[in-house]
Amino acid sequence: MTEAGVRLEARSVTVRFGGLVAVDAVDARFAAGELVGIIGPNGAGKTTFFNAISGVLAPSAGRLLVDGEDLTGAAPHRFAAHGIARTFQTPRVFGELSVMRNVDFGLQFAGRRRSAPAALRDADSVLRLIGLAQHAGLPAAQITPSQQRLLEIGMALATRPNVLLLDEVAAGLTEAEVEAMAQRIRALRDDLGLTVIWIEHAVTTLMRYVERVIVLHQGRKIADDTPARVVQDAQVVEAYLGDEIAEPVG
Repeated sequence: MTEAGVRLEARSVTVRFGGLVAVDAVDARFAAGELVGIIGPNGAGKTTFFNAISGVLAPSAGRLLVDGEDLTGAAPHRFAAHGIARTFQTPRVFGELSVMRNVDFGLQFAGRRRSAPAALRDADSVLRLIGLAQHAGLPAAQITPSQQRLLEIGMALATRPNVLLLDEVAAGLTEAEVEAMAQRIRALRDDLGLTVIWIEHAVTTLMRYVERVIVLHQGRKIADDTPARVVQDAQVVEAYLGDEIAEPVG
């Protein structure tokens, strides 16, 4: 991975809460166009790491660089202005507003700060991209949970990001919905040339779609490799007690 191709880089990022070290000197680099999964048992520090690399939480130590610019300690809007967008474990949509108005909110946030591919030019285009065009006029509170997760992705895409962080977008979905979500994430990456970083508990599905997997355990990075190699890593198997890690298929 060349320096020129690195979109987002964490250098020895550490997050402490009092005496608890939630993220312990994690190094990670994410290249343009990569689809990377982040996995780990409950309490591994995954969401805390996401909060740090998106500016939601200032790291206690370490550095964060976006396209080579040091944004360590910067506010979330600075990260967003540099092309970082994210979703949250619980969808954050405006339930009383229409699906269309939710996407409009993201477009207004983006303003003129970066040129947009045709698929992100306006709210209609974004809704077609995420498969919600037929629900444009409905209040967001009236669409299904899986559609609300898609809508939050659409709101993030409307800010015209270079890097999209997805935090458990398959949580609470049926097996078929999880598979459809994974396919859509892969397609969005391919169509828009995004760097996508995806935390997910649906490990088996994630492993089939990402090209690289970072494994966190007790705040530390214990693996960073292809899915095929990660599932054979002794530390990873031990961290999961062998229950959730399976060979990726297809």
